[in-house]
Formats: sequence, C-alpha cells, structure tokens
Amino acid sequence: MKISIIVPAFNEEKLLGASLARMQAAMVAFQQRGWETELIVCNNNSTDRTGEIALAAGAKVVFEPFNQIARARNTGAAAATGAWLVFVDADSHPSAELFADVAEQILSGRCLAGGATMRLDEKLLVAGLIAWLWNYASRMGRWLAGSFIFVETAGFRQLGGFSNEMFAGEELELSQRLKKHARATGRRVVVLHRHPLVTSARKLRLYTLWDYAKLLVRVTWNRRTLTRREDCTIWYDGRR
Repeated sequence: MKISIIVPAFNEEKLLGASLARMQAAMVAFQQRGWETELIVCNNNSTDRTGEIALAAGAKVVFEPFNQIARARNTGAAAATGAWLVFVDADSHPSAELFADVAEQILSGRCLAGGATMRLDEKLLVAGLIAWLWNYASRMGRWLAGSFIFVETAGFRQLGGFSNEMFAGEELELSQRLKKHARATGRRVVVLHRHPLVTSARKLRLYTLWDYAKLLVRVTWNRRTLTRREDCTIWYDGRR
C-alpha cells in the first residue's frame, strides 16, 4: 500500500514549513503499518519561497502555473503514485491519530473517500460558531471540507478529479459525485470526527462576516459565481 499526501500551496511561505513538519510526523501512522508514503506539494504559481520551503522539507514539488485551487490539487494528484490520495491544505495540521483513522477506513475495504471535522487554531467566538455549524453539516450530509480529503486514487481518476471549472466550492461538487459513485458501487463516504483536523482560522480573521454574506448572496442568486475567479476573491486576492 502507498499513500500520497498532496498539498496545494499558493504563497504559503509563512505557514507551509510548520504544516509540512506536522504532516511528516503524522505520516508515521501509515509507515508503522509498513505502507509507503510520499509528500507532494503543488506550487501554484507562487511568488514567494513556497517552492524552496517545500523542497527543503523533502517534498516532491510540482508546478501549476494557473492559479486555481482545484487545478492545483489535480496537478498534485497527477504526479501521485499512491493507491490512495490524501489532500491536505497548506495551513492545516493533521495528527497521527487522524491518519490512523484514515488507515482503518482504507483497511475496511468499504470506504471510497472521506474527510474530517475541523478545529480552528485560534479561539474566535464567531469563527468557532461557524466551524461548529460546518462540522455538523459535514457529518450529517457527508460533505468533505477541502482542507482534508482522502480518496481511493482509482475512483478519483475515474470521476475526473476536482472540477477545473470551479474556483471555489470544488470540494462540495466532488463530494456530491463521490457519494453518488459510492452508492453505485456499494461503498461509502465518511466524515471522521474522533480526531479533528487543526486548521488555520486566518480566513475568518482576515475577512468580515459582511464579506462572506455578500458571497453567499451571490452564490444563492447565481451558482455560476463559483466558476468566476473575480467573484471568489476570498480565495485568490493573496491576503495571508
């Protein structure tokens, strides 16, 4: 068995080094089972030291010139050689316990894909409420957060990966297709919750509730909003 950890990264020099160190420490959960692992960073046209930091950490670095989260994840996946893919955002810290839970799902033979609930790395009242609401919706609807997704490589490639048409919400669109495929093949999509993923609260600190409310209104009015980068500035304006 081989597991590929894929990290999309655009101008992540501030957080990437610590995140990769945490991922490498957590990968022992796979290695203790005798499984091979590889760590792949997709440098998504960064203008800072993202690529250098990834190379210094011992990761395999691939380059994607077009700034788009879905495309960066797909480019990283194209370079992967593992039987399973684990997508982790560059500002997130999975634990060995979370990876061990992933291994258990893989070994069950019944899982096609999965995600995890999240815990923010800062105590912010409103942000904490938003995270709680997301975790509840994620578990109830089996919606996978883009910050952490694991999926069987064969199934991921059969479905065509993340949609390159979407600049945001691509993980929800993929979740829908994964759930449909799982039903058709007698398998399941799960959301792990015993050991939440620790992830950065920076987007909930850098942007106001009004910013998110405006985006929600635009998306509700026109779903095509998520296919236009100019309407998804929260993800692409470069604030770090």
